[in-house]
Amino acid sequence: MSNRFLNQVIVVSGGSTGIGFSIAKALLSEGAKRVYITGRSAKSLDAAAAQLGSNAVAVVSDVSSLADLQKLKREIENRGDHLDAVFANAGIAEKNTLGETTIDDYAKTFDINVKGVFFKVQTLLPLLKDDASIVLTASIVANKGMENLSLYSASKAAVRSFARTWANDLKSRKIRVNTLSPGFTRTPIMENGLKLDDAQIAALTEYAAGAVPLGFVAHPDDIAGAALFLASHDARYVNGVELTVDGGFTQI
Repeated sequence: MSNRFLNQVIVVSGGSTGIGFSIAKALLSEGAKRVYITGRSAKSLDAAAAQLGSNAVAVVSDVSSLADLQKLKREIENRGDHLDAVFANAGIAEKNTLGETTIDDYAKTFDINVKGVFFKVQTLLPLLKDDASIVLTASIVANKGMENLSLYSASKAAVRSFARTWANDLKSRKIRVNTLSPGFTRTPIMENGLKLDDAQIAALTEYAAGAVPLGFVAHPDDIAGAALFLASHDARYVNGVELTVDGGFTQI
C-alpha cells in the first residue's frame, strides 16, 4: 500500500458506513495522520471508529445542522489541525412520487444533500490548507431520469454543480474540487433509504449483471479507490470534473 496521504488530516462526512467508511479506511491505510468521521448516529460512529483505530476521530454531526457543523469545526481547531482534504460524502437517497411529495419530503432531501454539502464545505473552508482537495459525492442519478427519484436526482445535480463553481471560486488558493458519482453500490442506503427488501436487492443485482458492462453491483471499496485518486497528488491537474464510477452503466 502506498503512502499518498502520509501525515494528512482529512474529514469524511457520512463516514460510519458504506462508501464513507471505505474512504476513511483506505485513507488510514495510506498513511493519514487523522481522519475525522462524522454522522448522525453515535452508535454507528463508535463502532466504525473502533474498527478504524486510534487515528480515527468520531464526531456526531448532522450536516443539515449549522450548530453541529460549528461543533465539528471546533473539534478540529481544538486539536490544532488543518485539513488536507474534505470528503463531503454524507447524503440520503429516498424515493418520492410526483403528485404525492410533501414539503417535508423536499426539505429533508435538500437539507441534507444540498444545504448540508454547501455549509459543511463553507464551515470548514478556513481550516483547509492551500492546495487542498475537496471531493463531493454525487450520483449517476444526477444525469439520469430514474422513476420516483426526482428529489434525490435534483439534489445530486446540485452537488455536481457545486464542484464546477467552487473550482473557480477557490482557484486563488489552488484548492481542487471534484465530484464522485457512483453507480449501483451495495450500501445500507438500499435498505435504510430506498427501503428495498431482499428480493428487490436480488433483482437489482440480477439487473446489474446484464445492464452494467462489468456485470456487478459495486462494493464500497470499489468507489473509495476512485475517491482517493481525486483527493491525491496523482490527480493534481484534475479539477471541476465529475468522475463516474459505475462499471460503464451510464456510458452505453
